Amino acid sequence: MKISIPLQLIDLHDDGVHILVKVTVCNTQFNVVVDTGASKTVFDHHMLLQAESPVEVVATEKLSAGLGTTSMQSFTAIVPDFKIGKLYMTQFEAAVLDLSSINDAYSQLNHPQVLGVLGGDILMQYQAVINYGRRKLYLTLPEKDSD
Repeated sequence: MKISIPLQLIDLHDDGVHILVKVTVCNTQFNVVVDTGASKTVFDHHMLLQAESPVEVVATEKLSAGLGTTSMQSFTAIVPDFKIGKLYMTQFEAAVLDLSSINDAYSQLNHPQVLGVLGGDILMQYQAVINYGRRKLYLTLPEKDSD
């Protein structure tokens, strides 16, 4: 079953656009950036603490590359409930990093704060299609998830 999720395009003032989509984590709604270049979905540690229910964050042995740095300490979280449109996931494992520099830049441009990025792990698994003209993200749910 194919579902569509509304997208918000934000102008980065002569530096392109970012695509935002609304998600719900532990009954709290957030914006995330749709990032086709990110291998995994990543949440900001500080923003994750704003969820209605606590989410345990655990340090990992891995160092994360990207986001303007060569390496940074990385963490992981098991999110008990995570929704994107009609897609509902339980016990979703997300990478957790300090993304405050992104939210600081967004604030300076008067854009909404973001929980993080929706990455290739979800985009690939659910066969994501981005339609800029319609401002929609299409995901394909397995038959068992379409009830």
